Amino acid sequence: MLSRVPLFSLLLQRRSIHSSPPLHWKLRDESKLTRPELLDRICRLLLLRRFNAIKTLSFDFSDALLNAILRKLRFNPLPCLYFFKLASTQQNFKPNLKSYCKMVHILSRGRMFDETRAYLIELVLLSRNKYPISFIWSELVRVYREFSFSPMIFDMILKVYAQKGFTKDALYVFDNMGKCGRVPGLPSCNSLLSSLVKNGQYHLVFCVYDQMIRVGVVPDVYTCTIMANAYCKDGRVSKALEFVKEMEDLGLEPNLVAYHSLINGYVHTGDVKGAEGVLSMMNGKGVSRNVVTYTLLMKGYCRQGKVEEAEKVLRVMQELSLLVDEHVFGVLIDGFCRVGKLDDAVRVQNEMLGLGLKRNMFICNSMINGYCKLGQVRKAEAVLMTMGNWNLRPDSYSYNTLLHGYCKEGHTAQAFKICDKMLHEGIDATVVTYNILLKGLCQAGTCDDALHLWRLMLQRGLSPNEVGYSTLIDGLFKKGDCDGAFKLWKHFLAKGFHRSNIVFNTMLNGLCKVGKMVEAEQIFDKMRELGCKPDGITYRTLGDGYCKAGDVERALKVKDIMEQEVIPASVEMYNLLINGLFKARKLSKVTVLLAEMHSRGLTQNVVTYGALIAGWCKEGMLEKAFTAYFEMTEKGLAPNIIICSTIISGLYRVGRFDEANMLLQKIIDFNLVLDYECFDKGLKTNTRKANAKKFANSLDETAKTSLLPNNVVYNVAMAGLCKLGKIDDAQRFIPALLLRGFVPDNFTYCTLIHGFSVAGNIKEAFKLRDEMLEKGLVPNVTTYNALINGLCKSGNLGRALKLFHKLQSKGISPNVITYNTLIDVYCKNGNTNEALKLKENMVEEGIAPSVVTYSALIGGFCKQGDIKESMKLLDQMIKVGVDSNLVANHTMFKHCIECGDREKISNLHNMMHIKSLSSSSIPHRLMNVAQVMEHKGASDTCNMCEAEG
Repeated sequence: MLSRVPLFSLLLQRRSIHSSPPLHWKLRDESKLTRPELLDRICRLLLLRRFNAIKTLSFDFSDALLNAILRKLRFNPLPCLYFFKLASTQQNFKPNLKSYCKMVHILSRGRMFDETRAYLIELVLLSRNKYPISFIWSELVRVYREFSFSPMIFDMILKVYAQKGFTKDALYVFDNMGKCGRVPGLPSCNSLLSSLVKNGQYHLVFCVYDQMIRVGVVPDVYTCTIMANAYCKDGRVSKALEFVKEMEDLGLEPNLVAYHSLINGYVHTGDVKGAEGVLSMMNGKGVSRNVVTYTLLMKGYCRQGKVEEAEKVLRVMQELSLLVDEHVFGVLIDGFCRVGKLDDAVRVQNEMLGLGLKRNMFICNSMINGYCKLGQVRKAEAVLMTMGNWNLRPDSYSYNTLLHGYCKEGHTAQAFKICDKMLHEGIDATVVTYNILLKGLCQAGTCDDALHLWRLMLQRGLSPNEVGYSTLIDGLFKKGDCDGAFKLWKHFLAKGFHRSNIVFNTMLNGLCKVGKMVEAEQIFDKMRELGCKPDGITYRTLGDGYCKAGDVERALKVKDIMEQEVIPASVEMYNLLINGLFKARKLSKVTVLLAEMHSRGLTQNVVTYGALIAGWCKEGMLEKAFTAYFEMTEKGLAPNIIICSTIISGLYRVGRFDEANMLLQKIIDFNLVLDYECFDKGLKTNTRKANAKKFANSLDETAKTSLLPNNVVYNVAMAGLCKLGKIDDAQRFIPALLLRGFVPDNFTYCTLIHGFSVAGNIKEAFKLRDEMLEKGLVPNVTTYNALINGLCKSGNLGRALKLFHKLQSKGISPNVITYNTLIDVYCKNGNTNEALKLKENMVEEGIAPSVVTYSALIGGFCKQGDIKESMKLLDQMIKVGVDSNLVANHTMFKHCIECGDREKISNLHNMMHIKSLSSSSIPHRLMNVAQVMEHKGASDTCNMCEAEG
C-alpha cells in the first residue's frame, strides 16, 4: 500500500530538521500555565522566531514578565528587541525605566549601536523631570553588574546627555564613570565640552578638560578647537591663543575653525589688531583663508566703526574671486547702518542687488535700525513695507525696532498703529514690545497711559520682566509719584525677582534724584538682605545721590565700601565725587581726589574735565577753569559744546561780558553786542583776557567740527543777554534762532521767566509759563521757583504761597530752593514763626536745610534781637554737617556774639575776605548781628548772655 502513495505526497510530508512541529493547544491552556511555564513558552517562541505565534497567546503584560524575559534572553538581542517593541505597543502597558536599562545593555552587547542610541534617547526623555539622574545611573550600574556586560553603555549615555544639552546629568555620568572602571571616550568628552560651551558654562569646560587630562584622555584637534572657542567666548582670548600654541607643541595642527574662533574672540573684544595677528599666524602655517575668515575681519572693523576698512576687505575678497554672498554684504551694510551712514548702506545694497543677490531678513532689519537711529522713521517704515516684495515677512524684531524708533521720536500714536499692524499680521506682541511702548509713553510724560497698558499686558497673560518694572518705576518717579513707584516695587518683590540689579538700581536712582536718601538707604539694605549683590552702578547711584544732597562725606564712604567689596572705583565714580566736592565747596579735596585717580592708573576723560571746569567756573575761579581746559586739549581730548558753554556762562556770571560775547560769537556766528576792536584794545591793557583769547583761538580749530551750535549754546546766549538785563533783546533773539533749527526747551523758558521775574514783570513771566504748556512742555521745579521768587520780590507773597501749595497737584516736588525763597521772604517780613514752620516741613519731606536756609533764619531772628534763637540755629547748622572752615569760624563768631564785641565781628569778617574763604563759610546774614548790636547796644547783649548763664 505504501508503494502506491505518490512520491510527491511523500515529499510534501517531509519537514526540515530546523522546522518545529505544529503547536496544538487551546487558548484556555495559557490560563492554566504557571508563571515559569508561561515564561518558558514565550522565551521558546522568541528563540524560534515564532513571533506571530506570540501574538495569539493570551496573557497580560507586566513589568515582572518583561524584565524576566529580558534577563533570561539577555544574550539574544533580537528576540529581546521584538518582545520589548511588542510590549511598548500595548494599550494598557508601557515598559518602565528598569526595563529600558536592561534593554540598552542587551543591545549594546549585541553591537546594535543604532538601536542602543535610539532607546537611550527614549530613556533620557522619558525620565526627564520625573526621575533624578542618580536613579537612572544606579539602575544602569546594577544591570551592568548583574549581567556582567561591557561598561560601553555609560559612554554612550554620556554622549546622549551631552548632545541633548542636559549638561548637569552628563556631568554626573562623567564624574561617576571612573567608579565603574570606565574612562570616558574622547568623542563623548568632546560632546560634553561642546555642550557646556553652548550653554555658556565656561568654568565647567575648563574643569572637565583638566579632569580628562588627569584620567588619560588624549585630546585631538576637535578638542583643541572647542577649548579655543571656550576661552574666546569667556573673554580670555590671550589664553585661547596660548592654548592653541601648546597644542601645536604637542603635535596637533589647529584647523581653520580653531583660527576662526581666535579671530572671532578678538573681534568680540574689539581688538582688531589681535585678529590681524591671527591672520599672520595662518599665513605662517600655510593655512588658507576663506570667506568666513574675511567676513569675521569685516565684523571686527565694523564693530569699531571702521567701515571703510571693512569695505576694503570686501574688495580684496572680490579680487580673490571668493564667493561673496548676501551674508557678507549684510555685514558691511549693517556696519554702515550702525554708524549712521545710510547713503553708503544703500550704495552697497544696490551693488549687491546688481550682482543678482537678494535682500535677506538681516539686511532689512539693519536698514530699519539704521534709519530709526537717525530719526528717519518714515524711511524705516518704508523698508518694512517693501519686505514683502522680496518674499520676506517682517518678524518681531522688525516691528519692535520700528516701534522703538517712533517712540524715541515721541510719536507714540504712530507706534501703536504699527503695533496694530503687527498683530494683524499674526505676530504676537511680546514682553519686549510692551517694554518699548511703556518706555515711549513714560518718556512722553503719559504715565497714566503706561499704567493702563501695564494692566492690559497682565490681563493678556504676559508676565512683565525686570526691564518692564524698571521702565514703569522710572516713569512714576519722573512723574513725582513716589508712592506709586513703591507700590510697584513691592509687587516686583512679591513676584520673586529678588536678584535683579536693574530694578533695585532704578529705585535707588529715583529716590536719590528726589533727595530721599533715607529711603534709598533702606532699598540698598533690602537689596543686600535679599542676596542681590550691589554692582558698580548701585554704588555710583548711591554716591551721586549723596553728592547731590550735599553729603559728599557719605559719598566718599560709599566709594570705600565699594572697594571693600572688590569693585574698583571707576572714572565715573570719581567724576561724580568731584562734582560733589565742588557742590560742598570742599575745594582742597578735589586735588587729593585727582591725585588718587592718577595713582590708580585712571585717566581723566572729557567728563572729568567738564566737572572741573564747571566747578571752577561756579566758584568764580575762571583762570583755573581755563587751565583745566588747556590741559584737556593738550591731551588730545576734544571739548564739547557743554564745556565751552560752561566757560562762557562763567564769564557772564563774573561780569566779563565782552569776553563771553566774543567767545559766543565764535560758536554761534551771530552778532550780539560784540565789538572786536574794543576787545582787542582791551587785551593790550588787560592780561586777564589773554586766556580768553587763547580759548577763542582753540575754538577756531574745532568750531567747524565738534562745536556745532545747538540748544545748549543758544540758551547760553539768551542767559547772557538776561544777565546783562537785556531781557527784551533775548526774547527778540528767539525768532532769528528758530530759523537756525533752534527749539525752545524748558531751559529757554526758565531763563526768560527768571529774567522777567527778576525785572518785576510777573505778568510776562506767567504768560511764558502758559506758552510752555501750550507747546507741550512741562514746567519743572526750576521754572516754578523762578515764578515764586518773582512773586515774592514783587510783594505778592500770598500768590506765591498759593502757587507753592499747588505744586504737588502739578506733579512737582518743591526743593530746597523753593523753601529757601519763601523762608527768606518770611524772615525779611519779620514773620520768623512761619519761616520756622517751613523749615520743619522741609525736614518732614526729607529735604535737608542748606546753609542758605539757616542763614536766612539766623538773619531774621537777629533783626528781631532774638540772639538766643540765632545761637540755637547756628548750633543746628553745624550738626547737619558742614566743612571745617565753617566750624572754626562758627566758634569765633559765637564767642564774639556772646561777648557783644562788634569790633571783633567786623575784623573777623574782614579776615575771612582776606583769606578768600568761600561765602558759605559764614552766612552773610550773621553780620546782621553787628547791626542789631548797634541798635540795641552791646551792653544789652552782654546782660542777656549773663542772664542766660
